[in-house]
Amino acid sequence: MSEQKTVKVKFKMMEGCQDFAPKKAHHDDAAFDIMARQSVELIPGKSHLVPTGLFIELPIHYEAQIRPRSGLALKHTLTVTNTPGTIDSGYRGEVCVIMLNAGKENYTINRGDRIAQMVINKLPEVDLIQVDELSETKRGAGGFGSTGKA
Repeated sequence: MSEQKTVKVKFKMMEGCQDFAPKKAHHDDAAFDIMARQSVELIPGKSHLVPTGLFIELPIHYEAQIRPRSGLALKHTLTVTNTPGTIDSGYRGEVCVIMLNAGKENYTINRGDRIAQMVINKLPEVDLIQVDELSETKRGAGGFGSTGKA
């Protein structure tokens, strides 16, 4: 098994947010915890933009994905609306998380709360090729629950 090369991803934190730098809870976790830089009251049924104070510089051919935290989803019915949210290598603005309160009661995100997870992925170089016909498969166009109970 070959040793994997460590990818360097630069980041900076907004003034006063240095304690909110992305961290992994365990060395072998897949994702970095992302924290809120300000308190936000999440109203049921609405999406809210939660700022993190994080700015990243991803290498070309990499993306960051922002994903929900399982504990917030299970215990408080909170999720990331556009999951996974994609951050492109050319983006230099603040990382914000679009959160949805799918529960029935208001929920307060407090400054410094872990609100999402960030996974860094390498992307292949892809050439999309337009054609007139695609190859046949056994599945064909079956989808959206076509293989059984959805």
